[in-house]
Amino acid sequence: MDEQAPRADGPARIVAKPSAARQRIVDAAYELFSRNGLRAVGVDTIIAESGVAKMTLYRNFASKDELILEFLRVREERWTRDWLQAEAERRATTPEGRLLAIFDVFDEWFQLDDFEGCSFVNVLLEVTDVESPVRRATVDHLATIRTFVSGLAVEAGVADPDGFSRQWHILMKGSIVSAGEGDRLAARRAQELGRLLLAQALPLPLPPPARARR
Repeated sequence: MDEQAPRADGPARIVAKPSAARQRIVDAAYELFSRNGLRAVGVDTIIAESGVAKMTLYRNFASKDELILEFLRVREERWTRDWLQAEAERRATTPEGRLLAIFDVFDEWFQLDDFEGCSFVNVLLEVTDVESPVRRATVDHLATIRTFVSGLAVEAGVADPDGFSRQWHILMKGSIVSAGEGDRLAARRAQELGRLLLAQALPLPLPPPARARR
């Protein structure tokens, strides 16, 4: 997978300011990797989409794997923190409500025609070498999601927040895969299971749903 930078025989042509060029490369790679996976997207495609010269790309990223690592970092920033976590926190005020709100966010996501699935799960399926820096980074980014869930579990008073977060994450990942199969109601089904899991884990009964499902 790793494509190394070619050696330059002379000074590379500067086609844009480095910061602007780097951002175009990252944005192009983000869209391409999110929609098509890693192996299906070559460096030449990223260059064409970003509009930069090959040497400009390799001045910013020494290899394709280095660019993938940056994609994963940005994916966590944009998808995990700025979208999923922010939306769950916006939609509910209690930790229990925010846990369940994750599936409300997913439900809207699953209805989109351009639903692309979870890039972290997709990368795990593509990169099977457990020693790969890309795979290790992906595992770390998935752990970040569990950390968010575990924090909510602690606030809710769950006795085993780590174990609970792993169970909740199974519901999250499973619903995404099911949505990829075509089950547009996967998030709603997962939320129903989540209520059962919360009821079992919480010291006090879980309040009824705040609103009826569509």
